[in-house]
Amino acid sequence: MSFVRQFSVGVKRKVYQSSFRKRLLNSSVPVKQSTGKTALPSQFESVRQFVSKKVINNDFTRNLGWLSVAQAAIRVSRLAATVILPRFLTPHDYGLAALVLTTYEFTQTFTKIGIFAKVIQSDDENLESIATGAYWLNWLVYAGLFLIQCIAAFPIAWFYQDDQLILPICVLALTLLVSPVGRVQSALIQRENRFKTIAIAQASRYGTANILTAVFAFMGMGMWAIVLPRLLAAPIEFIIYLMNHSWRPTKGFTTEKWGIIFNFGLNILGINLLKTLRENLDYLLVGRFLGVTQLGIYYFAYNAGLGISLTIIQSITTALYPHLCKLRSHFKEFKKGYFKSLKTIGVIITSFVLLQSGLAPFYVPILFGEKWIPAIPILILICLSAIPRSFDSAAFSLLAAVDETRLGLIGNVLFTAIFAASILIGVQWGIVGVAIAVLLAHAIFIPLYTAWATRYVFAKQQALSQA
Repeated sequence: MSFVRQFSVGVKRKVYQSSFRKRLLNSSVPVKQSTGKTALPSQFESVRQFVSKKVINNDFTRNLGWLSVAQAAIRVSRLAATVILPRFLTPHDYGLAALVLTTYEFTQTFTKIGIFAKVIQSDDENLESIATGAYWLNWLVYAGLFLIQCIAAFPIAWFYQDDQLILPICVLALTLLVSPVGRVQSALIQRENRFKTIAIAQASRYGTANILTAVFAFMGMGMWAIVLPRLLAAPIEFIIYLMNHSWRPTKGFTTEKWGIIFNFGLNILGINLLKTLRENLDYLLVGRFLGVTQLGIYYFAYNAGLGISLTIIQSITTALYPHLCKLRSHFKEFKKGYFKSLKTIGVIITSFVLLQSGLAPFYVPILFGEKWIPAIPILILICLSAIPRSFDSAAFSLLAAVDETRLGLIGNVLFTAIFAASILIGVQWGIVGVAIAVLLAHAIFIPLYTAWATRYVFAKQQALSQA
């Protein structure tokens, strides 16, 4: 009976406290909560709800935030590699690594045939069948490209008259056999806007690769310090995707939905091929006309000046595309979200690029050594080209979100022709001339292209919304 009496008293006390708390909450007096903290007045609660709704719950801002955290972690690890590599590698080592990585980048471009993007864009009804078809198509594409890259190593070595290129090109091709394992899971995670997982996976993979690069460079492994860590760290990312998404293929080999994926992805493939060509065309022409050593200097300047900016741009594009796909059926929100994203991109990229360019004459000799001082003007020019590049990526995401990739392809054909002509002219004045050509081509064409694409898409979307 004693226990029953105590229980009854306890219940009455809790009921009374609950009633008393409710009466006080309806008044204007701040109430002491059970945690010992004072409840927020209504105006502060309104501010908290506004911040939560407008900032924290904004998909693009939240996703970009997670990717930014990941990139910050990657950059901390890369700082050691960035400082150590120039002190232990010669310009010739840099030149060889540039050719190996350029070959790999071209091969990687053929994996971007819209498989990943189609999974993200798919409606719920067709998602399972598209994911299954994408899984088996990935294996076919990646395995075929592995063989192609290994075969291509021999004519590339002959063209540049250096047999040292053959083995690292073949070794780096092995990473192509890792990606299909968790590629679909990665797309599904992005589709669900779970960018925390993406951030962790990327930070783990590239952070590990950067640390290994620094260690291997210190051990005197030459260009292998750049090549080998990419292979060793590649499985980490896709293992994390497998651990964080339950999707697995439920059918054996099938070609179901391949036609839909190809129809969607052909223009995307064309755009990515042209983009990869532009990003590596200067390497190819500098290496051919000015030699591997000059290419090594240019490659150092390009990566030191543009490497971080390109990573930021990639993070922005990765976060922006699912965000726009989610909003595209609501015209006002779609337009507002896009322009707000452009503003965010402009503030982040412009601030960072101007700061980096202004400090380049000071940090290059301190961090990398005085032998790289001749590369400073090239670094600054290439770095400034990051500002228009970011808006090109935003325009492409906009066109892809509304199935207008054909227009993106046309724009990229025009820009690639202009860019190639600019490089061929600039190479007559050495690597500084090439850097000037890169900056001018981007600064003139991309703003015009972005303005046209934006105006076209929203004029069309507005007409459809009013129909």
